[in-house]
Amino acid sequence: MVFFSTSDRLEIGDVPFVSHGDKPTRREALEYYRRVKILWNLNVNTYEEVISIERDQDFFIVTTNKENYSSKFVVISTGYYDNPNLLNIPGEDLPKVKHYFDEAHPYAYQKVLIIGGGNSAVDVALETFRKGSEVTMVVKEEKLKDGIKYWVRPDIENRIKEGSIKALFNSKVVRIEDDKVEVKTHDGIVKLPNDFVFAMTGYHPNFEFLKKIKINFTGNDLLIPQYDAETLESNVKNIFLAGVVCCGMDTSKMFIENSREHAFKIFETIRKK
Repeated sequence: MVFFSTSDRLEIGDVPFVSHGDKPTRREALEYYRRVKILWNLNVNTYEEVISIERDQDFFIVTTNKENYSSKFVVISTGYYDNPNLLNIPGEDLPKVKHYFDEAHPYAYQKVLIIGGGNSAVDVALETFRKGSEVTMVVKEEKLKDGIKYWVRPDIENRIKEGSIKALFNSKVVRIEDDKVEVKTHDGIVKLPNDFVFAMTGYHPNFEFLKKIKINFTGNDLLIPQYDAETLESNVKNIFLAGVVCCGMDTSKMFIENSREHAFKIFETIRKK
């Protein structure tokens, strides 16, 4: 199991790891995980996709794109970042449309439009703005989401107020073209010159895979996988769910900080079994 310390030192057994900020950066976190793998001699297979999980008496046969494995217990912790929520509008498949943000420098001095009003959209807006992009946000609600990080909210609100970042609220993008974007606003359709679009519209778990292994769902349109909140065991005996995959479409409810307890519950349940 992996633990983040509340201090700036990440303890991995007897191997300290120092973060140079309030929170570990992506690079620091990945280095931390790599060292955990080495210290605990974990059997981690990368670039290997699970194709199916089928029961064989008291065991599961886990078939990947490389080989088969046999296991009595399976823990699914796939997250949701592989599956962006699509807009389903004309032009969404253009190369200039991004559902993931890599870095700001390639978009310097470009006309950038960001779809969404959550933390991801705000982060992209501020980072690209600071690298010289001409930034416009399109938010379908009347304001930014309430869950915006408290230390970021004043920054984005001040940038919008002063006009450094343009924001269109109660609006939605209806068409994307090579050199412009059409936005439906309360004043009608407006056409904005554009070079790149970041659709920060969220992500969802791989529902088809979960259905394939016979996981049931609750919560109607939220498609929340069925599991026991105390043990994290799904409706399929000895298959457990961990992390944000438990949230279905309601992905804002769970993240690293409040799902760390899942590992303890799962392994305690397995130990008792």
